[in-house]
Amino acid sequence: MLLRPRQKLFVERSARALDEHQNTLGVAPTGAGKTIMLSATTSEVIGGTQAKACVLAHRDELTDQNRTKFGRVAPLLTTSVVDSKTKSWDGQVTFAMVQTLARQANLDTMPIIDLLVIDEAHHAAADSYRRIIDRALHCNPMCRIYGVTATPNRGDRKGLRPIFSNVADQIRIGELVAAGHLVPPRTFVIDVGVQEDLAKVSCSGDDFDMAEVSRVMNTVPVNEAVIRHWQAKAGERQTVVFCSTVEHARGVTAAFESAGIRTIMVTGEMPDGERKAALADYADGKAQVVINVAVLTEGWDHPPTSCVVLLRPSSYKSTMIQMVGRGLRTVNPEEHPGVIKTDCIVLDFGTSSIMHGSLEQDIDLNGSEGNGEAPTKECPECGAVVPLGVTECPLCGHVWERAASDPGTPVTEFLMTEIDLLKRSSFRWCDLFGDDAALVASGFNAWGGVFFLNGRWYGVGGLARGTPHLLAIGDRTVCLAAADDWLNQNETDESAHKSRRWLNQPPTDKQLALLPVEFRQDLGLTRYQASALLAFRFNRQAIRTLVFDASTDTSARAA
Repeated sequence: MLLRPRQKLFVERSARALDEHQNTLGVAPTGAGKTIMLSATTSEVIGGTQAKACVLAHRDELTDQNRTKFGRVAPLLTTSVVDSKTKSWDGQVTFAMVQTLARQANLDTMPIIDLLVIDEAHHAAADSYRRIIDRALHCNPMCRIYGVTATPNRGDRKGLRPIFSNVADQIRIGELVAAGHLVPPRTFVIDVGVQEDLAKVSCSGDDFDMAEVSRVMNTVPVNEAVIRHWQAKAGERQTVVFCSTVEHARGVTAAFESAGIRTIMVTGEMPDGERKAALADYADGKAQVVINVAVLTEGWDHPPTSCVVLLRPSSYKSTMIQMVGRGLRTVNPEEHPGVIKTDCIVLDFGTSSIMHGSLEQDIDLNGSEGNGEAPTKECPECGAVVPLGVTECPLCGHVWERAASDPGTPVTEFLMTEIDLLKRSSFRWCDLFGDDAALVASGFNAWGGVFFLNGRWYGVGGLARGTPHLLAIGDRTVCLAAADDWLNQNETDESAHKSRRWLNQPPTDKQLALLPVEFRQDLGLTRYQASALLAFRFNRQAIRTLVFDASTDTSARAA
């Protein structure tokens, strides 16, 4: 498979930082493809050598997911697993559960490791991780430590500086939105008469006193006002709500249910089986709203969710980004038929957006990707080397001051420019009929296309032999990103480079024989354009069926 251009840059910067510093942290949000980049970096560092690597994860499903994706990115490297059931170091890359490996008896069997990779690296300051890191460095002082995370700033203010001296790269949410890999958030800050009281709430430890927040927020008038604003702005959307305490969650749940909204509540106090069953009901559409208290902040995604309600403030911007991120994933129409998602409504009834600036204000889209080293600066508090655009140090939490925004400016739009995927893609996209309504790119094994019908775009992908798949519905950028990813997953460097000489050669006689007469008379037609046209012609009926069926389904739902 191929990496996106931005993923390639992330890997290059990570490998360069490991060479220079022997350790580094990479920061990338949901949707960036952290596991793909983690795998590619590992392959880049130890591929073609006898070096051994260990990839740490803190949950069984992450270990399995990482190993599966690693096999697609680096199929030539052998792998093994250390978890509660299996304890094998036979592979060149071993995927290990932290809870298992951190036990002394298992640590004693760990061989010399040349590269230790930490997924969800914001956990790396925990004692169990430190035992593994210390053991790896004790056995091999030259062992490189590589961490990847979406949210490096820990809630306990326990910095990552003792482990990582620098940040190799940081992909921002705005980049992924502009590239079509996430939907844009539309943020509304709503005062239901409590912001003055919320501003007076004291801190308990490092965060706000949530019991005080609950006393301010959990009243019948406030909860009823929340329901009214939600119904006005997002009443048709699947919604996740973040509350301050369990008692607050119960009050909000009761308010939604009183309004006739199908609602579930999940908390950390619930047994695992009960919580999973509740979330399954939400995923199946049996509930429209899920209320939670610090349970769904990390590691949970249901892509059709297109509204996030913040009923609690957060002293950490990283926590706010985590909560909002639950609603930014794009939707695969084959997994969720009839669901159209073009944005995410964020209703902030607290003070997080005011305190931290809206999510989008922290995004700098002015600079280009570049091809060299990332511009950096030094954190004045911990001395870490971090990317220039960072506003909060990923290693110690230091915040760089920025100019105060105008308090009268509404936080409702995501100001950004679309990234031109046609130029950035590794593939050459052909405008089939010159009207920008049907674009196709093809490789040796697969083809991808985006098609416009009745005000919406549809992304479709297929293999040389097989039934086409509907990949995305909605905005042009999202559909292009989905189709381009389809090609990346099914092609290699040999078929992707759009600058290859053969692409511009005249069509072959066989191609001309298969094309309609009007195309045979086009003296400017290239071999690659002919390939794209034939991919469309051979799959035209299947494409029409997919697009028209999806258009009919979504129109019926809208009605």
